[in-house]
Amino acid sequence: MKMLSTQLAGLFQRIAGQEEAIEDTARVLAQAAIGEGTIFLAAFGEMKAVALSALEGAEPLQSAAQWQPDSVITSADRVWILAKNHEGDELANRLNDAHLPFAMLVAEKRSNEMEADAFVSLKIDKGLLPTDDGGRTVVPHAMGALFVYHAVKIAVDEMLAE
Repeated sequence: MKMLSTQLAGLFQRIAGQEEAIEDTARVLAQAAIGEGTIFLAAFGEMKAVALSALEGAEPLQSAAQWQPDSVITSADRVWILAKNHEGDELANRLNDAHLPFAMLVAEKRSNEMEADAFVSLKIDKGLLPTDDGGRTVVPHAMGALFVYHAVKIAVDEMLAE
């Protein structure tokens, strides 16, 4: 238990080191809420935990809605793509082609290939804890993404209160 808590604390500290990118994400998303648009959450795989928290959690994200393939996105809206790695790339390409602002969070290590208005990579490519057979276990993609979500939500709420 102690090893897991130590590793998670280290992960959260590494993610917190991307404070500027997290603030950029909050700014992009707040633009929709301020401009009476919608923050569409396009979450893939286990990143749906963020969408669930943002839409149905104890502290929902203001102006948020679940993105669907048939969602109509206007210039007043913003999209936050949350994916393990490349699952959201097709949507990101379509948003780029349409010149619609979006933020992107990926769990695994990669660069901002999508030209997103805000981009965060959690850089989680392997598990936190070693196993007896030399592998690694506990791959905390969703936990890292939820950590970022709460930091973004706090920043968005502060921007909307101004």
